[in-house]
Amino acid sequence: MAGEFSSEKFIEYVRENHAGLRGFVRSLGVAPMWVDDLAQEAFVIAYQRMADFDENRDFGAWVRGIARNLVINERRKDARRKRILSDHLTEVLVASSSLPENEVEEKGDRARAKALALKECLDKVPDKSRAMLQARYENEQSAPDIALQMNMSAAAIRKSLERVRKALRKCVQQRIGEVNAG
Repeated sequence: MAGEFSSEKFIEYVRENHAGLRGFVRSLGVAPMWVDDLAQEAFVIAYQRMADFDENRDFGAWVRGIARNLVINERRKDARRKRILSDHLTEVLVASSSLPENEVEEKGDRARAKALALKECLDKVPDKSRAMLQARYENEQSAPDIALQMNMSAAAIRKSLERVRKALRKCVQQRIGEVNAG
């Protein structure tokens, strides 16, 4: 363990390892727009833990280990998010829902009821329509990209998505109405 360390020494470590760390983070499959952020976060953590660093060890390997752990943590967070039923689709449907606010007393209950209703309604959507929804809202693909994959025109994809959203909205409203009536 190192006792005292100087800021100059740390700056030297950063200069020597910055490009290599960015390359390492990129090689772990991090989206290009996030590489610098994760590399910077690894250096910040390294700085905070500098008192724990043994100067006889390789600083580059140490900071790559920190970056690796950051990427693993991001993957875990992302996996937890994916357990939620299609965030983007849920946002679109909830935002476009025309249910009056006073139909369900508690906002939390209302959101849970909508999410459950949406899940039940999505289970009834034909596979092709579900694939379109997934491509658009989970994978954030454009209509022209989806059209290429599905051998359809972009206009047909947009119209199909509009119809599916309308059908899902109607289904969710009916299910919420059944819950409120029951």
